[in-house]
Amino acid sequence: METFPTRLSVNVNKIATLRNARGGALPCPIAAAERIQQWGADGITVHPRPDGRHITFGDVRRLRAVTTQEFNIEGYPSAEFVDLVLEVAPEQVTLVPDPPGILTSNEGWDTRTHAALLTKVLSQFSGAGIRTSLFISTDHDLIQGAADAGADRIELYTGPYAAAFHRDPAAAVEPFVAAAECASNAGLGVNAGHDLDLDNLAHFARHVQPLDEVSIGHALISDALYVGLQNAVGQYKAQLRPA
Repeated sequence: METFPTRLSVNVNKIATLRNARGGALPCPIAAAERIQQWGADGITVHPRPDGRHITFGDVRRLRAVTTQEFNIEGYPSAEFVDLVLEVAPEQVTLVPDPPGILTSNEGWDTRTHAALLTKVLSQFSGAGIRTSLFISTDHDLIQGAADAGADRIELYTGPYAAAFHRDPAAAVEPFVAAAECASNAGLGVNAGHDLDLDNLAHFARHVQPLDEVSIGHALISDALYVGLQNAVGQYKAQLRPA
């Protein structure tokens, strides 16, 4: 299995969404996660939400048993979420500022306003040996706020990049290049995710460095409907191959 400087973590939420739509056991996100790793993914990401509309807390526990690469759990740091993460002990936890009921993550943390909450929760996870990351915009002060709160990494919210990419790729990526440099200077690792796909991923990965990891779910699973899951994993890995 090829491993590139930027690692690919596949979010399997959408597989659980399909399962839940029918109310049965298929397709199985646990079986999919096993195969996704065999086919070259560097990790598995899940984002359990309070309403259980896709990945459930039970899924998270079962996925821990089969995830041999990095396991990344995303979510809002409610008491229930914190307890789950401490129980499961993933390699990484990514905190997002999603309120209950939101459709998808669409903004990053205000690390200054929520400094007390984040500092407390990040300390709990770090004390348990879990790498921490905060979902965040390209704002340099907020990135520094992530470092001040004790995060190990940030995950850059790439929705704005994806929205602007087809109009002007160079302008779209510029704030993320600067944000990654800012994060590196602050001692933070850099992850990225949201709306990255086969059209815009290679450009992002070539220009935004350092870039430790990208987390991709919706686009990859959508492409898998046309080309198959194994091929989709391979195609996304190829976008991260150094030029």
